[in-house]
Amino acid sequence: MRPLQSLGERIVVLRPSNAGKSTLAVALSKKLGFPAIHLDQLHHLPDTDWQQRPEVEFAALHDTAILGETWIMEGNYSRIMPQRFARATGAILVTSNHWLRFARYLKRTLSNRAERAGHLEGAKDSIKWEMIHWILVKTRNSGLKYSRAIQESGLPAVECRTAEELNELYRAWELLQK
Repeated sequence: MRPLQSLGERIVVLRPSNAGKSTLAVALSKKLGFPAIHLDQLHHLPDTDWQQRPEVEFAALHDTAILGETWIMEGNYSRIMPQRFARATGAILVTSNHWLRFARYLKRTLSNRAERAGHLEGAKDSIKWEMIHWILVKTRNSGLKYSRAIQESGLPAVECRTAEELNELYRAWELLQK
C-alpha cells in the first residue's frame, strides 16, 4: 500500500454515496492536521432537509475551498471534479456494496445524529425516495467511473475495493476509527 505521505497535502476522497467518505476524511484530518472539507456541506443549505444551494453559489464555495494550501476534501460532484483534481496532490477511492450503502443511509437518517462526520448543520433528515434510487440504481456502479477519473488525473492514488482493504488502510496509516 502506498504511504499516506505520498498523497501530499491536498487529498480528494471519492466514494459512492453513503460509503463513509466523511468518516475517512475526518480520520485523515486528525492524523495529518489538515482541514476536512465536506462538499455536501457546501452544496446544501444549513438548517434544512438537505436543500441544495444555487449551483453558482456552490461552485464558488468549492472553488474557494480548493485554493487552500492543505485539505482533505470528500465528496464527488463530478461536474466540478476537474478543478479539484487540478489542485489535488493525491486521491483515495473506496467502493462498497450498494446494499451496505443503503443500510448506512437508513441508519444515519433514522438516527439523525448531529455529531456524525459530514453532517449538515441543523439538518432535519428524512428518508427520501430520490436518495434511495440514487444509492440503489444511479450510483450502483459509480466506483468504476471514479476509478477512471482518478487514473486519468495522474494523481498518486489508493483504491480500496473491499471493507477489508479499507480496514487495512486504517491500520497501515494508523488512523483512528470512530
